[in-house]
Amino acid sequence: MTVPARDQMSIVIVGHVDYGKSTVVGRLFADTGSLPEGKLEAVRKECARTGKPFEYAFLLDALSDEQDQGITIDTARSFFKTAKRDYIIIDAPGHIEFLKNMISGAARAEAAVLVIDAKEGIRENSRRHGYLLSMLGVRKIVVAVNKMDLVNRDKAHFRKIESDFRSFLKSIGSPDPEQFIPISAITGENLSNPSDQMLWYRGPTLLSALDQFEKAPAKGDRPLRFPVQAIYKFAAEGDDRRIVAGRIESGRVKVGDRVVFSPSNKSSVIKNIEAFNAPTRHTIEAGWSTGFTLTEEIYITRGELMTHETAPPLVSTRFRANMIWLGKKPFEKNKDYKLKIHTQAVSVRLIEINKLVDATSSGEQGTRPFVGRHDVADVTVETRQPIAFDDISQGEATARFVVVDGYDIAGGGIIIAAEKDNQENFREEARLRDFHWIKGGVTAAERGRRFGHPAALVMFVGKTGVGKHRLARAVEKTLFESGRAAYMLDGTNVLLGVDSDMIWAQSTQQELVRRFAEVAHLLLDAGLLVVSTTNAIGLADVASVQALIPDFPVLTVEIRGEGGISSADMHLTGQETELDSAQKVTDLLTSRQILQ
Repeated sequence: MTVPARDQMSIVIVGHVDYGKSTVVGRLFADTGSLPEGKLEAVRKECARTGKPFEYAFLLDALSDEQDQGITIDTARSFFKTAKRDYIIIDAPGHIEFLKNMISGAARAEAAVLVIDAKEGIRENSRRHGYLLSMLGVRKIVVAVNKMDLVNRDKAHFRKIESDFRSFLKSIGSPDPEQFIPISAITGENLSNPSDQMLWYRGPTLLSALDQFEKAPAKGDRPLRFPVQAIYKFAAEGDDRRIVAGRIESGRVKVGDRVVFSPSNKSSVIKNIEAFNAPTRHTIEAGWSTGFTLTEEIYITRGELMTHETAPPLVSTRFRANMIWLGKKPFEKNKDYKLKIHTQAVSVRLIEINKLVDATSSGEQGTRPFVGRHDVADVTVETRQPIAFDDISQGEATARFVVVDGYDIAGGGIIIAAEKDNQENFREEARLRDFHWIKGGVTAAERGRRFGHPAALVMFVGKTGVGKHRLARAVEKTLFESGRAAYMLDGTNVLLGVDSDMIWAQSTQQELVRRFAEVAHLLLDAGLLVVSTTNAIGLADVASVQALIPDFPVLTVEIRGEGGISSADMHLTGQETELDSAQKVTDLLTSRQILQ
């Protein structure tokens, strides 16, 4: 007879240093009989041998330097059981210098216990931890007011802490905790058994409150989210399969399902579910790292998000987020950082600071033009190119991100909403067009094999008279003479042709960009390497062009003279020889795996 699997829940314990988190957990282990046989007595004997007073925290603090210093510096994962379920308890650091470790622990949790010291009251880190739990998407929270024995178990004192902390959380938009519980971990009051010295409290014990938490829907029941980790081919072994590899973060998928990849809009049908030395399977769900082959070979890259067509993700270059900054240097506007979300990494900038939370008291900090170390903030950021994501209500794996400054992870947070950008209408047009595109009898993969490369657009941009046309023509010729299918699309030709009705019209820039991109899309669909140059389309319009052709690589080469900074893929001064410029662009195409 098969024993049904027991329910399981991950709980993170957070709070300011010395508030007794580890003591709370150690006591729960002892009271529920979840310790290995002899463990409690062994710790008592070791304390007696070393002359230390016994503490329940020693049952959890496994690292020797933690016991020496009396603080938890990493997250410790431990287990205990109740009649209802098994618990994975994550004891997170409380000291402000260990916030990174606390965040990594809380990010894995389904619910939280926030510990406050009744005697010390609400401290800066208590407020910060309350905000962080909300920021990380933890909605099930119990606040345990510990060390009530040190304040004579006073009801009024407890109610004041509860009222003040609820008011603070409300002021920053955090969810209201489900329960405030007065406890004394050292004496075991209101943890697993009601206190006979706090009869004024009629709520649940901490253990009962945890058992009352309802688990969120299983990840397999949510919409499909499969971030693309890598594309594998084993041509050297005679295997012509193109395997899309990654981990299913939510949902399930089966052979025969039509899927779409965002932000490129490319779609295909699942042909096979691939695995090494494993039985053939026809369906797979959240939690599995796996690979897929598709009925049609399409050009997709790491960082794209595979979903079903009926439940696509959000796509934008702008989003609003709750975040914490831990970098030594502040998070500043008009500076390039790297954003990492699921398997995507892309350049990002801070656009707006909507709110800074003052953890030392309450509310906002005003309009400071940067986010400083240990600040928590509501911000709007902009990525260099469109990315696919969800807001936190739809799924944490595709809504959590980190920001890298140089080589260090300096900040992180969750996405709370997509923001409109200038390319939203273009992306919607491209999505509608691509989903209803009438395909010919030759696939993109077949064209790629014939030509020896996938299609791509190389845009030369810069001011008038810097030599864009001369260098672009040299690149086209070099590519053609090396056997590639290349074509130079000059903006003047588009202007005199499909744009001839607009030459004298007013306010036509957006339409000029749209028509240019649609002409380029036709050439790219034919499998060509398109080299473009135009004075009508500048670097500022590249994002609009990318939005209209999301399923093809777009590379920008800016000719800008000496100095200056921009987000182009390559910069030339205009003084290079035609041969040197062509070689540099060829090297760029090779580094992006467009040319072999």
